[in-house]
Amino acid sequence: MAYQTINPYTNETVKEYPEATDQQLEEALQNGHELYHTFKTQDIKERAEQLRQIAANIRERSTELARTCTIEMGKLLAEAEGEVELCAVIADWYADNAEELLKPEEIETGANGKAEVHYQSTGVIMMVEPWNFPYYQIMRVFAPNFMVGNPMILKHASNTPSTAQLMADVISEAGAPKGSLTNLFLNYDQVSKAIADPRVQGVALTGSERSGSTVAKTAGEHLKKSTLELGGMDPFIVLDGANMDEVADIAWRSRLYNCGQECTSSKRFIVMENMYDEFVERLKDNFSKVKPGDPLDEATTLAPMNTKKAKEKLQEQVDEAIKAGAHVVYGNEPIDLPGQFFMPTILTDVDRDNPAHTTELFGPVAVVYKVSTEEEAIKLANDSSYGLGGTVFAGDSEHGAEVAEKIETGMVFVNNIRYSLPELPFGGVKRSGYGRELSKLGQMAFVNEKLIMKADKPDMDNLAGGLVSPVDLG
Repeated sequence: MAYQTINPYTNETVKEYPEATDQQLEEALQNGHELYHTFKTQDIKERAEQLRQIAANIRERSTELARTCTIEMGKLLAEAEGEVELCAVIADWYADNAEELLKPEEIETGANGKAEVHYQSTGVIMMVEPWNFPYYQIMRVFAPNFMVGNPMILKHASNTPSTAQLMADVISEAGAPKGSLTNLFLNYDQVSKAIADPRVQGVALTGSERSGSTVAKTAGEHLKKSTLELGGMDPFIVLDGANMDEVADIAWRSRLYNCGQECTSSKRFIVMENMYDEFVERLKDNFSKVKPGDPLDEATTLAPMNTKKAKEKLQEQVDEAIKAGAHVVYGNEPIDLPGQFFMPTILTDVDRDNPAHTTELFGPVAVVYKVSTEEEAIKLANDSSYGLGGTVFAGDSEHGAEVAEKIETGMVFVNNIRYSLPELPFGGVKRSGYGRELSKLGQMAFVNEKLIMKADKPDMDNLAGGLVSPVDLG
């Protein structure tokens, strides 16, 4: 596996990185394991202060972080700047809230004494993260696990090694203890080796179904907890009564943000037939206004895709969709620039036999469906093996929420843009994975939920009466 920074706008190879050695992996495992034992006796307030300093350091170096991200994977500079700030927001939120989230919880019980659940660290966590949000993906796992006291080893995508190392350096330079987050340029065999190691107690992955399946299998074989955030084919449903000005302004952004390379990007637009024509025309109009160019230039509004391979794969998928009967309403034409640009494209007339109906299109391609009833819209939205997020626009938010209840995903936004904030849980169902990141749920992803029962003396009457017996405890 070659770890390389290749600028997708200039196609220039900026830097190459050697793969980690087995000795480096062993050192990372041992450093993390030793830090885990230190963290267990450390006051959480100390880590909170360290995490606040990490947030401050991210903001101090925001320009360097953002530019590195843009050069490495092509993200618009403004989007990269937003991602960097979000990382600082996440760090601050967990620094402010983790102590309260991790407080022991008392349980009402008929047993003798007082029952509490304590939330404790478990050990080293293996992180396997993707290229599309290279900083944010790190921080939403790092911040909660740092606060609970789980050291982490990071294996990032092979095409974003510079961003991975830079964030690891920023965290270290802010005062995080050695072993808190160790970035290693691992191959897949080394990842499996790390997961199997008894010092590792969990693995968090965001990536493809194939990678998720492989990691989950390895984690299962070694009885390690895992969380997976995989692909998505999020529906964007437009119902009668929806405000079309708001719909039109958000729809194109929902598809083209990060050049459409986002698991929670709106990929399937499901529109009531009386609004369909207007929706398509306004989507075409907005798509036609984007300006491809240097993503470091503030005037650019369409970034290149992250790699030549990704662009070629998307083109193959669009070609297959057309061959299967899809109609190109807009786009699918070359962009006369050297970078990995893909013209925003709209496909219609995609039936259930078309591969575009079931396969995630990870780039600036929108599939638009026409439906005649809400029931048809809901059925179509759920006709997917994925279940990550979704959007519903309705005239009435309460009715929109009723429809959202019927959508088989982990997240639905009604009459609104998509949010990713530290207090909101992130994750999906079906082939979009399992587990949650961010919020209290993310804080608890890799904790030991330990029951502690305490009493001044045993309840001998109940023991003698058979309510509890040594056999039951065995």
